Amino acid sequence: MDNQFNNKTVLSLDRTDIVPLLLWALIVFLTWLFMHGADHFLALTPAALGKYFELRWVLIAHITAGGGALIMGLIQFWPKLRKYSWKLHRIVGFLYLAAILLSSLCAVILAFSTAYEVNWAYAFSLQIWVGVWISSTAIAYYAALTRKFQLHQEWMVRSYLVTLAFILSGLAVKLPVIQSLGSFAEISPSLFWMGWSVPLYIYQIILSGRAKK
Repeated sequence: MDNQFNNKTVLSLDRTDIVPLLLWALIVFLTWLFMHGADHFLALTPAALGKYFELRWVLIAHITAGGGALIMGLIQFWPKLRKYSWKLHRIVGFLYLAAILLSSLCAVILAFSTAYEVNWAYAFSLQIWVGVWISSTAIAYYAALTRKFQLHQEWMVRSYLVTLAFILSGLAVKLPVIQSLGSFAEISPSLFWMGWSVPLYIYQIILSGRAKK
């Protein structure tokens, strides 16, 4: 009974949960907004899919699994979940890894095929982006296998920042102020580079500050 009571209290909310909950609510909203913006692809017609028509199922799998990774990542970073059940934490972690594996493999296919229909710079930016996504997640998983949990946590954060970049860059490129800077082919490569590299750079600064303390 004591263990059950402690588990329930671990999952209860307190004032320290307010900021994370607001942040997670924002990410959930941005995920929904991004996924909603891709609804037209579900028509599965040449008009709706354009250059993606021949690889329509690859695109659908990429978007769906990517959305799953965003949600699973949110659950993973809830500290009370780890305290409540390491087993549940591992299950959610495997689901996150599986979602990224499917989404990233589809992204590789798209980055080396349809992306070249935009231009070389666009394709190259996506290829590097998905390479960072796969490698950061793989390092996080390896660190967990070798029981280097602090390193695992740091690389999971990096993996999730790269995952978030797909939403942030995808939404940013639709903003009128961004579109006024040039055509999609002109602005998207730089925006995609910035989407994941700047957050990773900022996170590294934060880690360095913690190390000094």
